Amino acid sequence: MRAGLIIVGILLLVAGIYVTMGNGSYKQTDTVAQLGPAKIEATHTKTVPEWAGIAGIVVGGLLVVGGFVSKKR
Repeated sequence: MRAGLIIVGILLLVAGIYVTMGNGSYKQTDTVAQLGPAKIEATHTKTVPEWAGIAGIVVGGLLVVGGFVSKKR
């Protein structure tokens, strides 16, 4: 259990730092027009919001600390 918390926490920390530095992005495809079987689509590249990276850093840090502090019962 402790090792799982620490690993997930570290992964969230790394992902949060990656997003906060402005490197996180994704593509979204929208249908602009459709006439019968013909379809016009547009693909947009969007960045992941910075608040998501900060949230990942905070939650990841809490999980890492919780993993080190938790005691075996």
